[in-house]
Amino acid sequence: MAQERIPQATAKRLPLYYRFLQHLSESGRRRISSSELSELVKIDSATIRRDLSYLGALGKKGYGYSVERLLTFLGSKLDQDELTKVMLIGVGNLGKALLKYNFLKNNNSKIVVAYDTDYNKVGTKIGGTPIRHIDQLSTDDLADIQVAILTVPADSAQLVADQLIRTGVTGVLNFTPVRLSLPGTIRLHHIDLAAELQTLIYFLKNYPLDKQGGD
Repeated sequence: MAQERIPQATAKRLPLYYRFLQHLSESGRRRISSSELSELVKIDSATIRRDLSYLGALGKKGYGYSVERLLTFLGSKLDQDELTKVMLIGVGNLGKALLKYNFLKNNNSKIVVAYDTDYNKVGTKIGGTPIRHIDQLSTDDLADIQVAILTVPADSAQLVADQLIRTGVTGVLNFTPVRLSLPGTIRLHHIDLAAELQTLIYFLKNYPLDKQGGD
């Protein structure tokens, strides 16, 4: 993403703002205040104003933000005009769900190819995405694919990650519970659904919602 460096916490929130602004634009909304946006995204308004001030996208006092202007501005920062091609490895239940979804509401990323070890799946398509055998990962020309999503069994996660290093991907979204070892040239994000669910249950039992509020 070609932009001035901003705090990572802010960078993680920008796609959330963008998605809600898209919904507002589609519904015909022309302007919104930070407090109104705060109610939608469940982030305090001071944080929203601070996040947007890092980008120079300041609203007008008493007017708020122009939805279209802010949407265009954030779109340029998030490279919405540039498609990021993604590969998916592991076409199990989660992998199938991701292929069917395929980020249809997010117009700057798309899963263009998937890999699996099951020959019954190889040669088929899900959501228009072709499925190839994992052995082809080392022979396919994947130079234009920047990101890989891992939804493979835990016992094969590191092995597949090692194969990914040779493909030239620069980002990996890991849905497995394994903490992968990858070189510093690859940005790695972990999404552990079981851990997130366990955390939610813990907070439900120990921090009543009327005291804690939403996250």
